[in-house]
Amino acid sequence: MNINKQIEFNKRKVNYTLRISKRARRMRLTVYRGGEIVVTAPQDINQNFVEQFIHRKSKWILDKIEYFKQFSGLILPKGGKREFLMLKNQALLLAVERIKYFNDVYKFKFNNISVKNQKTRWGSCSSIGNLNFNYKIASVPQRLSDYIIVHELCHLGEFNHSQKFWNLVARAIPDYLELKKELKRTGVSYY
Repeated sequence: MNINKQIEFNKRKVNYTLRISKRARRMRLTVYRGGEIVVTAPQDINQNFVEQFIHRKSKWILDKIEYFKQFSGLILPKGGKREFLMLKNQALLLAVERIKYFNDVYKFKFNNISVKNQKTRWGSCSSIGNLNFNYKIASVPQRLSDYIIVHELCHLGEFNHSQKFWNLVARAIPDYLELKKELKRTGVSYY
């Protein structure tokens, strides 16, 4: 159950969503890139305790909101099922097309290409040659999706992050260091 609420701290009114969950064992606070604040709490939680918790975290919340303002041009989907279903096919077509393009350079053999709803990763490469991508590659600029795709493709040649691996990446994406930093700022981790 989601309840929209408002709280005031530092003379500033802040909206948040209280998400009551049967599965939650403790309270969790999340600030999303768009400035949305979500508190997930167990069913039997006292409302006063929730507000005290938010007040204790007020500086962190405001700092996060300010931090995310610098990324206002690149808003990623939240990762819900609806967004995943909307972008999954588009992401798969993008991955297949760009792998075909970049593999002209590398000539690596791979098995399957799939798109997943990963919360913390942009992609992965399995030891049997399966390439997996986060559906959010369809919502970032092509320079970033190309970097992600080449990164995973290069794991077929070097299954590590050694200098040999980065040299492979640089063959197709010479500015990979800048792109890696840019991706890091999205909030989804990547090596």
